[in-house]
Amino acid sequence: MLSLAVTMLILALIAALLGFGGLAGSFVSFAQILFFVFIVLFLISAVASAFRGRPPV
Repeated sequence: MLSLAVTMLILALIAALLGFGGLAGSFVSFAQILFFVFIVLFLISAVASAFRGRPPV
């Protein structure tokens, strides 16, 4: 999922360089949403594994 966010960010940079401002803005917002979803899922996974007693990997 993080790779998808990075891909959207790269596409946004390319679109911005080519002058597609509206498309670049939508790619950036989509990348931000994916990044924050990734962070939330990571934190949920870390807390769940901490409660199960597993050491972090």
